[in-house]
Formats: sequence, C-alpha cells, structure tokens
Amino acid sequence: MEAELSALQNGSDIRGIGLETEEHQMTLTDEALGKIARGILRFLQQKKTTSSEKLVVAIGHDSRLSAARIKAQLVAVLKAGGVTILDAGLATTPALFMATQYENFQADAGIMITASHLPYFYNGIKLFTKAGGAEKEDIQFILENGESDIPQTQAGSVKKIDLMDTYAADLVAKIRDQAGNGEKPLAGSRIVVDAGNGAGGFFASKVLEPLGADTTGSQFLDPDGHFPNHIPNPDNDEAMASLRAAVLENKADLGIIFDTDVDRAAIVDKFGDSLNRNALIAVISAIILETHPGSTIVTDSTTSNHLEAFIQDLGGKQHRFKRGYRNVINEAIRLNEVGENSELAIEVSGHAALKENYFLDDGAYLVAKILVKYAKLKQQHRDLSDLTEKLVVPALSHEFRIQIKADDFKAYGEDVLTAFRQFVQETAGLELVPVNYEGVRVNLSNECGSGWLLLRMSLHEPVMPLNMELDQEETLEILEAKLHTFFEDYPKLVLPF
Repeated sequence: MEAELSALQNGSDIRGIGLETEEHQMTLTDEALGKIARGILRFLQQKKTTSSEKLVVAIGHDSRLSAARIKAQLVAVLKAGGVTILDAGLATTPALFMATQYENFQADAGIMITASHLPYFYNGIKLFTKAGGAEKEDIQFILENGESDIPQTQAGSVKKIDLMDTYAADLVAKIRDQAGNGEKPLAGSRIVVDAGNGAGGFFASKVLEPLGADTTGSQFLDPDGHFPNHIPNPDNDEAMASLRAAVLENKADLGIIFDTDVDRAAIVDKFGDSLNRNALIAVISAIILETHPGSTIVTDSTTSNHLEAFIQDLGGKQHRFKRGYRNVINEAIRLNEVGENSELAIEVSGHAALKENYFLDDGAYLVAKILVKYAKLKQQHRDLSDLTEKLVVPALSHEFRIQIKADDFKAYGEDVLTAFRQFVQETAGLELVPVNYEGVRVNLSNECGSGWLLLRMSLHEPVMPLNMELDQEETLEILEAKLHTFFEDYPKLVLPF
C-alpha cells in the first residue's frame, strides 16, 4: 500500500485533508481520490451478490466545502467502471446505508462523504454494503488496490434520488406506529433541533413537524461547511451549552442535537439538563430494557460505574468493552451469535446502534426511539428525566489527555500501562478491575473515596487519556498525589494536572 494512501485510513473510515489551508496540505487530492475509487470498485465487484449485471452505488455527502470535488472524482471513476450511481446529494450517513435496504433504491453499496465533527478542512469516506459498514480490513483492501484497472465496459449512469425524503418518511411512519395517539403524537410539544450546520436540518421540517411538533427556536439548520456557530458534536460542551440555551430561551419541551452526518445525537430536557454521554446511555437502556428485559447493553470502556449499577437495577447487564463504534457494534453482534441477547451497542460519544435497526449507528433513529417514549410519557404527564432519576451523578467527571513525546509512542504507552497495572496492585486506595478490555481500569476506595479511573491508549493519537470520576471532589488532591508518584518516572509523558 502506498504510504500516502495508507495514511488516510482511520480505522473503518477514510479521513484526510480535503481543503488546502495555510497550515494544512491537502491529502485527499484528486489523484488519491481516483485511486480510492478504483479500490472501492474492485472491492464492490468482489462483494457483488445479486445477479444484476451492473453495480448500483448510492453516494451522498454532508455540508463540507470539499464535498462536491470529492464526489466528482469518485463518480468519474465509478461511472467509467460501469456503475449505476444514485446521487443523494446532501444526506446523512445512516440514510446512505438505508439506500442499500430500501426497495425503491436497492443499492449494492452506499458511499458517504464526511469527516463527522472534525474541522472544516477535513473530509473522508464511509462505505456501506447491504451487510453493514466497512471493516478495517475492507478499508485496507481498498487502499491496497488503488492501482486496479477499471474494467472495460459500457459506462454507467448518474441518477439523482430523493433519499432523505424516503428516509424521513420512514422515521415518521415508525414513530407514528410505535407512539400511538394518531398522526401527530408530538402535537403540543415544542422541540428545538440544533443541526450544527451539518446535514441534520431535515429532522425539524421532515420528521418533527409532520408529527405535530412546534420547532420554533431550532438553530443552525442550514448546511454551512464552515461550521460558523459551534462544533457539530453532541459530545462537545460548547455545542451542548448552545442547545441548552435555545431550549430554555424558547421554553421548549426538548432539544435535539446531531453531529455533522447524523450518526450521533444527544438531547437536552425541558429543564436544560443534558442527556448525553452516560445519561443518554441510561435513557435508551431504560427504553430498551422495558421491551427486552435482561438484555446486555454493550458500551465503550469509559462509562461510569453508576451507569452499570443503573442498568443492573433495571434487570439488564452492562458489557463494558472498547472505544470505537465498530468495536462496540461488532461485540454486540458477536454476543448475539453466541446466544447472549444484546439489543444495544452504544458509546458515550453518542454512537448508538440497535439490533432492531441493522446494528446501524443512527443518531436520528436513536432520537426517534426516544421520541416514541417521550410521547407516551407525556400522555402520563411524565417526562424523560423520570427515566434517569436513579442514575447517580458523580461530583467530578473529567478526561485528562496525557501527551506522549516518545518517537515510538505506542510502545512507550504500552510500557506505561504494564507498569501502571503493577503500581495499582501495590497502592492503597486503588483496586484493579479484573474484567476489563481496554487499558487499566481502577476502582477507588479508602482515602481515595469512591469512584474510578481508566488509563488507556488513544485509538489514533500519541495520547494516553485518563478518564476519572469521583464521588467526593475533595479526594482529588489525594488521588493526584498518588498518580504523580507513578508518572514522575516517565519523563516523556506531559501531564495536564
């Protein structure tokens, strides 16, 4: 694999610089995109399962400024290779997968041009087949086959499709069916949407309003690839504060926020309280466990001990796994295959995938599921916050990002983790969590109070995140002193505390 192409792999996605800036040189060049398209064509030809002669590929993009250029390069190669291209225009990542499922499109694959919440000059590619999202190995294959010949065949065609109308109508029908209470189950509710100038603005006009909701106060619905208002990220404090202000100012019953390509979401309730991260997992877990008692909820590694207790109190089981949305989804699929029912895979970042929905991480579907419950609770004069009233909130919750200045940062980080595991076993107030799939997780006791911490390697950066939750804020000084006695032996770590 050429070094330039291999550097574009970001797990199960392709990511790079799509727009030249003074500080950043373009890596998603026209030449690189041509090679990526050749690799995709080769990959899809090998995956083709239907008897139809031509491949059918849906393609869409979020609001990023480089989207049109990237789409044009991909389309040129795919069309030359005989592919029938369904151009969805501005679309969401989940909708591009659904183009492979809807009867009126029946695409063999969906290509989404997006870089999620990253700065405006980034862009990337997500790929779906009928079986689901591409895996790391698939992306590696694509990038290794960038020199593949384009087959000599009759040129394909390009057809514009109304994918988002179909997708929105599907959500509306599902909410009506499950919520009951007629055509407009959200009548009498004011719900504001914050799309962060990404692709999620459709949710206000094409989903909420047909269901009877008043969307007055919704903000940043128009696509703008500069993202001038805030980072389109439900896991970002500034973004959540902006939505909270809109909810309170407009006296809304609910606020909904999406990331750029709508595979993640979060909520603010009428009191201005954020239902994201652990609270979001608690809400959707409570909903799932009502209809699927005893289900295993697969989460990433950074979830709270209090969330685990919350899920157990509802009769469920939490399976705390690794960071990375493909990791939690694939683990839930694996559990089901070995006979352990898992209805939900979810990260604190807002990626949530339900078994009933192809294990697709779909922010709009997640919100739709919550809206069904919201509508039913409202008929009982109750609120979503009632679902999480027993979820304990820690006194302090923080992620410290420890920089690694070593050349071989992965090896250095692994050495740190090995030594830290030994340090924990020898230190009073720190208790090693025995069943753990990522990094070193520690429960706190005695002079360190109650809480937990997790030291791990970042998935892609020379960073060791240290996640920490304390139930007594005054124990922070004691804990930091203990940690400093360990970290002072590692001069290539830059501590933020």
